Amino acid sequence: MSLTTRRATPDDTETFLQMCRDFHIEDGSPLDAAGEATITHVCQGEPLAPAYMLEFGGEPAGFFVLTLGYSVENGGIDGFIDDIYLLPRLRGQGLGRKAVQLAIDAALELGIRVLLLEVEEHNERAYGLYSKMGFYDTKRRLLRQVISCN
Repeated sequence: MSLTTRRATPDDTETFLQMCRDFHIEDGSPLDAAGEATITHVCQGEPLAPAYMLEFGGEPAGFFVLTLGYSVENGGIDGFIDDIYLLPRLRGQGLGRKAVQLAIDAALELGIRVLLLEVEEHNERAYGLYSKMGFYDTKRRLLRQVISCN
């Protein structure tokens, strides 16, 4: 059996949403109502945030969401692996590496030139994997300000 991916559909919403809840609890940033509404929206086909289901043996195994942007510095279309998640029972088998590669492949299909991601400081395992796969630490600080509450 191998890990595969496909675009999420509205029929995937409940499964996708539950995996997102689990991911965000695990990562220390539980989804709020706006986050849950956003996940529902991306499963409906938001063009700026293509969502993908990961499957192993035809069963849900995880997900990733790519978000699209445009950057002068990055030479055009850039993207962000906004979330990537693999079910805990499937970890430690090399499937995380495959999941990241599937996200990279999807980004290439979307015309993304530069792909970014963030990893929580405490998640050394993921940081190590991403580093081995060619992602590097930009040594920049990611700052955030919420400017709308709709």
